[in-house]
Amino acid sequence: MTAEAVEAGTPAGPAGTSAAADRPLRIALLTYKGNPYCGGQGVYVRHLSRELARLGHSVEVIGAQPYPVLDEGVPLTELGSLDLYRQPDPFRTPKRGEYRDWIDGLEVATMWTGGFPEPLTFSLRARRHLAARRGEFDVVHDNQTLGYGLLGDLGAPLVTTIHHPITVDRQLEIDAADGRRARASVRRWYGFTRMQKRVARRLPAVVTVSGSSKQEITDHLGVRPERIRVVPIGADTRLFSPDPAVPEIPGRIVTTSSADVPLKGLIHLVEALAKLRTSNPSAHLVVVGKRAEDGPVHLAIERYGLGDAVQFVKGISDAELVDLVRGAQIACVPSLYEGFSLPAAEAMATGTPLVATTGGAIPEVAGADGESCLAVPPGDADALAAALDRLLGDRELRERLGAAGRERVLRRFTWARAAEGTVELYRAAVAAHARAAR
Repeated sequence: MTAEAVEAGTPAGPAGTSAAADRPLRIALLTYKGNPYCGGQGVYVRHLSRELARLGHSVEVIGAQPYPVLDEGVPLTELGSLDLYRQPDPFRTPKRGEYRDWIDGLEVATMWTGGFPEPLTFSLRARRHLAARRGEFDVVHDNQTLGYGLLGDLGAPLVTTIHHPITVDRQLEIDAADGRRARASVRRWYGFTRMQKRVARRLPAVVTVSGSSKQEITDHLGVRPERIRVVPIGADTRLFSPDPAVPEIPGRIVTTSSADVPLKGLIHLVEALAKLRTSNPSAHLVVVGKRAEDGPVHLAIERYGLGDAVQFVKGISDAELVDLVRGAQIACVPSLYEGFSLPAAEAMATGTPLVATTGGAIPEVAGADGESCLAVPPGDADALAAALDRLLGDRELRERLGAAGRERVLRRFTWARAAEGTVELYRAAVAAHARAAR
């Protein structure tokens, strides 16, 4: 049993008691949203599916737009939506010939009324798809869809990953909204969280990525703690690794963030950069993510005159991303909250020293202040600026924290370990399903 499973209290059960119990599993991995360049869900599906396949299991990813990018040997079944939020025409109205059934009508109607339909409509399509393929899978693994369609008999036991409750994102966006109308719009958009709460409480097996997320799932969604197991995820340490041949760029700070998602705390990092540049003019920021053409972050960049000091990049290859992180003097995670923080683990794996907040599960990943990172309170631009300034001015500290961060990830947070821990949960779910069927 893996260290993660032992720490989480995962029962060994009958999984290792017979040759049949140890046979390779046939896994359906569901993801209603799989973009590997925006958010963690696509990253999770890609790396977990690859490592499950390396363990000898048969994994089929069933997903909707934006479709995930998968590694060789992992098939993708496209369970397409109407793709109402695609660029360059988000919130589009489909043409009459695009409608296929009543689920499509529900999807459009929900969008027209200001809601986000994809978790519900994907779950309904997934249920129909799985019913037509009954008997082909040993276990169904849902990646945070939490839709009504996944309740009841799917023909195989269900395991569900909840990275963190989306109710956390909802509250942060309500708090950041300007005015009653904006707050009402946020509430309509996040209306699907009511469904996710109801579904989560009925799930037999939930896996999450950190102790912090486990507590949030219990507090926000009402899931009983004994139904939740923690299996930490991690970095692809073969890809995210140090390379002394990549030159360090003086003053470079790198972060991964969606520009105007309040939870990511980018505006506080922009404010910290403005303070930092008064004493360190070479300091500059590279943001891996989409630039917002308006909104709070854009206005802050304009207000502080940082147009030449903040660069946004998106759609880059894995190799380009790794070299970008390797070449930075500091990686920063300014989030107000994270259920895990893949960017922290990936930066640490490259040996790049980390400045991170203590929001949510970040300390579980980044470790103690002064040991494997510099830690600051979330939302505190002054503390963020001070930590960045200290680290930029101390090469010895950067080298020590970078080496300690790499060692921490290798010891605790790899995708291979995550896959092993997840298989333990699959086998426990299959065994429980078999007992219930007797």
